[in-house]
Amino acid sequence: MKKITAAGLVAIVMVAALGTGYWWGSPKDEGGRMRAETAGASSVDAAKKSERRILYYRNPMGLPDISPVPKKDQMGMDYIPVYEGQEPASADPGVKISLDKVQKLGVKTEAAALRALTRTVRAVGTVDVDERRLHTVSSRFEGWIERLHVNTTGQAVARGQPLMEIYSPELITAQQEYVIAWKGRPGNRWRAGSR
Repeated sequence: MKKITAAGLVAIVMVAALGTGYWWGSPKDEGGRMRAETAGASSVDAAKKSERRILYYRNPMGLPDISPVPKKDQMGMDYIPVYEGQEPASADPGVKISLDKVQKLGVKTEAAALRALTRTVRAVGTVDVDERRLHTVSSRFEGWIERLHVNTTGQAVARGQPLMEIYSPELITAQQEYVIAWKGRPGNRWRAGSR
């Protein structure tokens, strides 16, 4: 009989401990009373969330890629919906000034037109070469330059204009070997003084 009473007492203590833990961990209002949360309240919250209109879906990794429909990125992550009123600040680097401040500053706008300047404008700038119009010339043989026809930086060069005269022992040797081979062909007559 003592075993049954001890087991009942342990069961009552366990139920009391569980009830106290549940009460301690549940949300309460300011008076210490438990707030009544019903399924109806949570469905109202869900309805409020679904009322918001989705503008677009953005890349979860912060890339500037957006989509009008849900999709996944290259790594398989879902795009994140952006709701109305949740749009991030504009990525436009321009400065925004309110209209009243523009009026106070005395800003004037006018259509662009070509006209003579009435005063001198001094400004600092950098002049660079247009890299799209630069060409690199490299030889495929060893040698040296004997005479340079284009000798200043930025000098304009026309197509077919000689840039330099080069002497190359390798090219002279190749030329002489070609002449010897050409002389050796049957039917070719080499005349003295001709090249």
